[in-house]
Amino acid sequence: MDTVNPEPVAQGSALRLVDEFAAFGPCYMKWVRSRLGDCGVTYARMRLLGTLHCNGPQIMSDISDELGVTRRNVTALVDALEEEGLVKRMPHPSDRRATIIELTEKGAETTNNTYNDHRTGVAELFASLSEDEQQELIRVLGTLREALRQEEISC
Repeated sequence: MDTVNPEPVAQGSALRLVDEFAAFGPCYMKWVRSRLGDCGVTYARMRLLGTLHCNGPQIMSDISDELGVTRRNVTALVDALEEEGLVKRMPHPSDRRATIIELTEKGAETTNNTYNDHRTGVAELFASLSEDEQQELIRVLGTLREALRQEEISC
């Protein structure tokens, strides 16, 4: 009688998690984008504004790394946000090749209102979890992020 080695439980669960994350990711991003509503800021622009809001002025290459997009994409986003008066370019004090991007007063005000409202709207999804489940999810996601950092993946 041929015996088939059953898949180890841990590997089977890990593979199931791969499938669940692959299905959850696009649905989650659709939810996130839907919470922007009619605020007039696209998701990509919101991410850039949020990065400046949370981390302060940055050079374009750091923004590119933070957002996980190309430098060309960041340039296009900055161009659009600058045209709207939400960000401004400043020369780097010691590197002539680098440009610092910072929020304008209007950008800070827009970001304070829109970014926080957006985060609150997205957080509604997690209301379906109990407080204990939310804390466990925070712990698990932190563990996974740390595993990615150990693999030298920027998060």
